[in-house]
Amino acid sequence: MTLWLTALLVWMAAGARVGRVLVKPATTARVAIVVAVAAVALAATVAVPEIAVAIDNLRPSGLHAGWLSDGVVVSAWIAFVTATSVVASAAWPVVSRQNLRQVALVIYSMGLVAVAAAIAWSFTFGWEVVAFGAVFIVITGLRNLDWTTLGRGIAIYTTGSAVVAVLAVLEVRRAFGDAAPVPPGEPNWAWPVWEIAALLVAFGAVWIVVELWVRARLLLRQIRLLHRILVGRFPEVVAHDQTGTSTQLKASDQVAQIMDALYLQSGGGVVLAAVAPPPRSVAERAETVAQWARNPLGDVAVDARWIAPPEGISPRGWVQAIARAYDATSLEHVRN
Repeated sequence: MTLWLTALLVWMAAGARVGRVLVKPATTARVAIVVAVAAVALAATVAVPEIAVAIDNLRPSGLHAGWLSDGVVVSAWIAFVTATSVVASAAWPVVSRQNLRQVALVIYSMGLVAVAAAIAWSFTFGWEVVAFGAVFIVITGLRNLDWTTLGRGIAIYTTGSAVVAVLAVLEVRRAFGDAAPVPPGEPNWAWPVWEIAALLVAFGAVWIVVELWVRARLLLRQIRLLHRILVGRFPEVVAHDQTGTSTQLKASDQVAQIMDALYLQSGGGVVLAAVAPPPRSVAERAETVAQWARNPLGDVAVDARWIAPPEGISPRGWVQAIARAYDATSLEHVRN
């Protein structure tokens, strides 16, 4: 059951990458990621014993059990390291955007030759290619790790590639050690580890999409109250011809609407001489703006200097800080 579920999840990740290519320019790197994840999905699908047996029975008279399915699996993993190597090569200084397509054609050609050699000559050679390619991917991934959305996705993808490298080496070792073949209808050796590798690769490939969606949902929840109050006062900040958009775009729109409403409430962005300049403390500044947003006719007064995002903070982060302070003052009002 878990083998079927793994295949389904990896195919879902491949579909998500296809959707990203359809809505964004189909660059060489984006297409390569689609190919890589689809190849992993194919390998995970053929790893299901029932599907492997069905593939082997396509030519029952001419092939011994396991030959065709094993060939598909090793070819799929070669396709994975080939396509991922295209993406990895773009991270090296010697490769530029101008020659990336030519480099990709060379790498794809080498991958096709490796697949042909593995099927016609030796599966062991194919696993050696997989191991070599996965090591190159891991080295490149380790060189590009950082604590960003992209960096976290690379870390997960690289971890999956490292597991693939270890498993490919063990495949070669089993071949030279004359290990007994897996009986037809049984899962391949170390199948839980293969599942983990496939899921790590798939999850790393869609990490950016998932994290951006989650962050957008959290942002919409954090700014919901502040947005409702300000848009209620200044409905003109909302474009009435807006159609349904993605969660990320909706969050960006609401941040812009809150900023526009704050500027309108301050008098169109004027600077008042009677108002003191904002403090350096972001928390103190956000709390003051939140109090003024709640009651613009009260004792607190701010101007455009207070509303503008502090240095080093994006408009999204600044609106989040104001929304948190606004929610905190709301709780205080309820308690009082």
